[in-house]
Amino acid sequence: MENFTAYNPVRVHFGKDVCNELGTVAKNYGRKALLIYGGGSVKRNGIFDQVVAPLKEAGIEIVEFSGIRPNPRVGDVDRAVAVGIKENVDIVIALGGGSVIDSAKIISVCIPENLDGWKVMTRKQRPEKGLPLLAVLTLAATGTEMNMFSVLQNPELGLKIGFGTELMYPKHSFLDPTFTATVNKEYTAYGIVDLIAHSLENFFGTGHAPLSDRFVVSIVKEAIEVAPKLLNELDNYDHRARILWASTCALNGTTNYGRKSGDWAVHGLGHTLSLMFDTAHGATLSIVYPAWLRYIVQYVPERISHLGSELFGTIDVHQSIQKLEEFFSSTNSPIRLQQVGIGMDKKEEILNHWLDKKPSGMVYDIDEKGYQQLLDWMYGEF
Repeated sequence: MENFTAYNPVRVHFGKDVCNELGTVAKNYGRKALLIYGGGSVKRNGIFDQVVAPLKEAGIEIVEFSGIRPNPRVGDVDRAVAVGIKENVDIVIALGGGSVIDSAKIISVCIPENLDGWKVMTRKQRPEKGLPLLAVLTLAATGTEMNMFSVLQNPELGLKIGFGTELMYPKHSFLDPTFTATVNKEYTAYGIVDLIAHSLENFFGTGHAPLSDRFVVSIVKEAIEVAPKLLNELDNYDHRARILWASTCALNGTTNYGRKSGDWAVHGLGHTLSLMFDTAHGATLSIVYPAWLRYIVQYVPERISHLGSELFGTIDVHQSIQKLEEFFSSTNSPIRLQQVGIGMDKKEEILNHWLDKKPSGMVYDIDEKGYQQLLDWMYGEF
């Protein structure tokens, strides 16, 4: 087992009506909040009012910034930073899913020193300060509510990358499963895929960490067990709660203690699809993961066999991959590029982007032949 430091300062408020505490918590950090959200669905479904009411009762002045898009853009971040500076806000509140919270993290560290969002993401500027960040989650997927990382894309440069600093841990995260109940079946499934992918990225890291392996297996088993129930009963509170907590635990550090790192190639490869075709993040993962597992059979067949034994009762590596692929399909998540409208005519374009940007794993390298093989599998060419 590798040396590690376990640290997570996020205070999580989990359960029905936990946002009633939001105002009391917020006033401990500031008096004027930049409230960040997406396209307005939180206003249509009533969640916005449930969040704003306790803030107003606590005397928190609210400055709204809306329009954060899925697969978040750094341009939106920079516009929000300008608003925050102009309005002299002293706290940032994120209301939404992973894209909103990821954006808010960068916004919170750019406002104090008027930093450039992309320069922060590319480590050309190092934030020394950060405004307190509170997160109110509306989608079970990314786990960003309990970690210090953010992912943003820069369409002009053709890049989608990640960055992390301890300054970006939310001070508090509010997880009310009822806030996820309006998420449709498609994006609920994508969230389930995402939490499984996070768990597996760490499972295929380096370092002998049996307890972390067991955490991964337990989280993935939970998702596999609950998924069909939730997708058939989207308004079931208990099912929503179980998936919400599983997604949080999948990326709060629990699954990587005792390892040097996870691999993260699947996320890197998937980011290309999101960037080029605006494909939903979860959809990219269900397409890439089975292909990537087939690629690393040459390196760690025993790890895939172990995973298959724990999850599906099979030690055959290829059957293990097939079983995972079948699970993704059972949720109606895509497993081939054609299913998200990316035809064979885009194959060369994707390959050239990969060859230029070179997304790869932190453990298992991918060369040109590997990229070609991965694409073949992602198109169903075996």
